[in-house]
Amino acid sequence: MSTKIIAACLLGAAWAVPCAPSAAPSSSLGSTAPALSARKAANSGHLTPLRAAKRTSAVAAKGTRRHQRGGRVQNPRLASHDAANVRDGVGSGVDSYTTYLGTGSVSEGWPDRSRWVSFENMFDNYKSQMLQSCGWQNPPQPNNSGAELVDIWDGIQRAAAATGVDHRFILAVVMQESHGCVRAPTTNNGVRNPGLMQCHNGRGTCNDNGHTLNPCPSGTIQEMISEGTAGTDAGDGLAGCINRSGRDDVSAFYRASRIYNSGSIASSGLLQDGIATHCYASDIANRLTGADPKGTASQKQRFAKTNHRLKPDRCDLPPGEEQT
Repeated sequence: MSTKIIAACLLGAAWAVPCAPSAAPSSSLGSTAPALSARKAANSGHLTPLRAAKRTSAVAAKGTRRHQRGGRVQNPRLASHDAANVRDGVGSGVDSYTTYLGTGSVSEGWPDRSRWVSFENMFDNYKSQMLQSCGWQNPPQPNNSGAELVDIWDGIQRAAAATGVDHRFILAVVMQESHGCVRAPTTNNGVRNPGLMQCHNGRGTCNDNGHTLNPCPSGTIQEMISEGTAGTDAGDGLAGCINRSGRDDVSAFYRASRIYNSGSIASSGLLQDGIATHCYASDIANRLTGADPKGTASQKQRFAKTNHRLKPDRCDLPPGEEQT
């Protein structure tokens, strides 16, 4: 399938209809995009980063954690061995937010992996947001193109195949950290957090120190996702966080998301406690089951909820303003 056809499929109005697989896909990537044609020369611009105080407290924790570059999921019960299967869940799920509290255990109500939506449906659910999210930056950046969405899909598939991290978990964190904007700003409050996954001291970015790239090169998009998943020389990616979770069931993913966000889990063991974003793990669980924590329906539900353990200034804010 040509790049134009795949891009058209990504941008088409009938998003409920999945894109057909490539005629000659990689054996490990499934319905992945072929190489794109040569990119235009990069443009430069000026950036006023979102939320200057973003992750001030989380940075210190990240700076002390162990790191694992090129990490892979070590536990075979947690590793994903079939990234090519993009229809690996229960469909699209329901956009209804549930506030999950506790340690991430199914016995506490957290969703089992059997309740996760498929990667294909999850990606479809977020296409509209990914095509608008760069416009939410301050100042607004050029929105993602169809080709850049293809590169995000491809980058996630490659990272999943290389690390054993479930591609749905990678996509959930991409959306939580940047709303899928390839020109998300690089923040630096003692530790550099660049790119789609705001990883730990990574290199991949298309918005750094006042300079933006449009289009964002496919290799850079893949680098952003690889660094956030496999880790960097300075900090763990999702694979390392899963390995550090101390669990061999689905709670490992929710615990790993909290470790990725704040560098550690609170001494209480409760994922809503500690520093950084208190509902980060809850948000990830909702994304994996079809809810969009920043979308209109879910957002209204969350504004209506109150809980003494969840701080509204940390996670119940409109798109482009929440602290991730």
